[in-house]
Amino acid sequence: MKQQNIIIIGATSGIGRALFEEYAAACNRIGIVSRRTHLLDELSREYPDKTVTATADITKLNEAAQAIDILCSELKNIDLAIVCSGTGDINSTLDYTIECPTIDTNVTGWTFVIDTLYHVFEQQGYGHLVAITSAGGLRGEPMAPAYSATKAYQINYMEALRKKAYKSGNHIHVTDIRPGLVDTAMAKGNNLFWVMPVEKVANQIAAAIRKKKSKAYVTKRWHVLAIINKHLPFALYKRI
Repeated sequence: MKQQNIIIIGATSGIGRALFEEYAAACNRIGIVSRRTHLLDELSREYPDKTVTATADITKLNEAAQAIDILCSELKNIDLAIVCSGTGDINSTLDYTIECPTIDTNVTGWTFVIDTLYHVFEQQGYGHLVAITSAGGLRGEPMAPAYSATKAYQINYMEALRKKAYKSGNHIHVTDIRPGLVDTAMAKGNNLFWVMPVEKVANQIAAAIRKKKSKAYVTKRWHVLAIINKHLPFALYKRI
């Protein structure tokens, strides 16, 4: 398999870190972005010849723009960009101070990064844009309203970009990855089930990316639950 130039936004923890390890081990050149410089440096020391780093908090749009510019300058053409940044908290009391960071990250910062990377691929005339959304975006969840709502926003945004890419004929591929519960810091709450190891999730994400799927649930068993969840009448869903 030929070496790729890859950007991973949100590469220092969870799924982003697991994907970095997977792609770096396969001899790709990877530009990584995170707001935590010490963790970027830690990953860079693992693969010093393959890694370019840039520090940015995606809710600070100037930082995000500068970070992407740095990586594009270093890597030149970009084959694949994966946006893993996201946040969310349990908030059954509707405390706006909890909801606001989720909206700032998952909507405002996320949209800026996605649009910026899509423009990079438009200028190149090719590329593969991937976002890690969530199976949790299929229905509203009262324990985490902003999280489920912002993930629904991301799912619909990625569908819009897939349609845009198809109509443009620009050889841009757009993939929406929808994980279920993964054994990372994002898996919050009690009585969680089907919590998947992050390495297994990363392997299945990489496989879906290779196949250039338009969307994929990971792990695969979550696709079954997603179909049930999406089509369950609200009269039943509200009782769960």
